[in-house]
Amino acid sequence: MKVDVLLGLQWGDEGKGKVVDVLTPRYDVIARFQGGPNAGHTLEFEGQKYVLRSIPSGIFQGDKVNIIGNGVVLDPALFKAEAEALEASGHNLKERLHISKKAHLILPTHRILDAAYEAAKGDAKVGTTGKGIGPTYTDKVSRNGLRVGDILHNFEEKYAQTKARHEEILKSLNYQYDLTELEKEWLAAVEFLKQFTLVDSEHEINNLLVNDKKVLCEGAQGTMLDIDFGSYPFVTSSNTICAGACTGLGVAPNKIGDVYGIFKAYCTRVGAGPFPTELFDETGDKICTLGHEFGSVTGRKRRCGWIDLVALRYAIMLNGATKLIMMKSDVLDTFDTIKACVAYKVNGEEIDYFPYDITEGIEPVYVELDGWKTDMTSMRSENEFPEEFNAYLSFLEEQLGTPITIVSIGPDRAQTIER
Repeated sequence: MKVDVLLGLQWGDEGKGKVVDVLTPRYDVIARFQGGPNAGHTLEFEGQKYVLRSIPSGIFQGDKVNIIGNGVVLDPALFKAEAEALEASGHNLKERLHISKKAHLILPTHRILDAAYEAAKGDAKVGTTGKGIGPTYTDKVSRNGLRVGDILHNFEEKYAQTKARHEEILKSLNYQYDLTELEKEWLAAVEFLKQFTLVDSEHEINNLLVNDKKVLCEGAQGTMLDIDFGSYPFVTSSNTICAGACTGLGVAPNKIGDVYGIFKAYCTRVGAGPFPTELFDETGDKICTLGHEFGSVTGRKRRCGWIDLVALRYAIMLNGATKLIMMKSDVLDTFDTIKACVAYKVNGEEIDYFPYDITEGIEPVYVELDGWKTDMTSMRSENEFPEEFNAYLSFLEEQLGTPITIVSIGPDRAQTIER
């Protein structure tokens, strides 16, 4: 048995949580492989809205195993708040959630370091969520991190050593902070974390595969935020691409099956960083308003623009995407004309590939298509799609060389159409 992978192909916020929830009935296990509480997955069904930050999006299906993998960084305090909110709404996490002992812990001082580093950058800020993600991954790769499994072995000593090292750094930055309440809340959350099933997730997942269980690997953020292949340095601190599922869960490359690549019918980005198709006019504002483009974790307004097929082709290549899923198609229901970027102009030369540097001098080359001018939100079959929308889908499939197998026309589970 192979694992399937589901991930974002743009700058995050593509709607991964909703799709995982829709696909979950086909799988036995949902496993998150990277990122931390900086990634918010919003799900809506049965009149309720949920925002997941660290917990896999398959948690709402009662008979499924959900795994937080070793590639994830976990803040016990934020995890506790998220878990308690879900349990209060009737979802029993302790029976269905497993957490890798090798997942790294976000400490209170990591969050303070995050703020201190951003403050020191001045106008060159990356625009982090302030959740301590970057400093935690920094400790991980420098072999100074604390892991979930450490809470079971000499934890007080290990925590004190790491905290002391962080405080020396903060002292050198002349950063003023108060750790008291953060630390108190965090230590209580560590005790809460001990109530969950802590596992060697790489063994668990591979044993599940041997026993013919179906596993869906869930990514956070998006391909264009990948630490190696994204728009560096305006990226996250982990590998968001398909390869991250191998390192973030302990799955061999030859165990990867289908790769679901998710994208919006347009583009958005949160925080700083280059964005070739960004719109600074009424059209961009209209997309933002209709799409409710505000971060589910940060509440920050998202920058909006037309779809970027150059970046999408790049993302499909990096991930080996086999099936595409287009989200928020309904947001474009009222537009007379839809634009799609098919190439870039760089110093007067037209290119159709994603270059090393997109920070400046990039001019998008657009193709214009007719809008469908139809409210699609109540449609439940592709047979109901307007002709112009089918033309848009065909154009995208031709440009991207990959089939679009699912189309979302609204936030609810029921507004998901398979083709």
